[in-house]
Amino acid sequence: MDDTKREHEDPAVAEELAGVPEEMLDTASDGSDNDAGDSASELAALREELEAAKQDVLYARADTQNVRRRLEKDIQDARAYGATGFARDILSVADNLDRAIQSIPEDLREDSKFKGLVTGIQATQRELEKVFGQNGITRIAAMGLPLDPNQHQAMMEVPTDDAEEGTIVQEMQAGYMIKDRLLRPAMVGVAKKPG
Repeated sequence: MDDTKREHEDPAVAEELAGVPEEMLDTASDGSDNDAGDSASELAALREELEAAKQDVLYARADTQNVRRRLEKDIQDARAYGATGFARDILSVADNLDRAIQSIPEDLREDSKFKGLVTGIQATQRELEKVFGQNGITRIAAMGLPLDPNQHQAMMEVPTDDAEEGTIVQEMQAGYMIKDRLLRPAMVGVAKKPG
């Protein structure tokens, strides 16, 4: 495009086109007076495309950031709750140790022949509880508390005047949490008024 044509163009258009190579500007030129109008419409189209591309980049960045946040949360959950299946399986071991200790009569606990066995079972139970604590596994409190369906599973009703109706009076199986999630509900008996 020669300098005489540039003098006749709109100054705003000329400023926008200042960095555009001459061959790109001359491709649409046919020597008519519509060159300025064509250039302005092409410029407007390019601006629209640029704005659309900017929006696409912003959406892509936001989407990438959302994906990264989701992955970080998944990684944290995997670290915190990855042992859930194993923990659920090992609870039966804890139950059996508890039953073993409870089944030993008091007089045999002091007998010299059984004292070592009882001490060993109790030490194993303490060690298991320590490992549970290190991994965020805690026993759910039940006895004497009102029934909480989020943590307790009522297995039966026990007629009694000694406790308020809906209070847990018997625990058949201990319940456990892993961090803030339920691992296994406590299986309990709940008080009800007799009659």
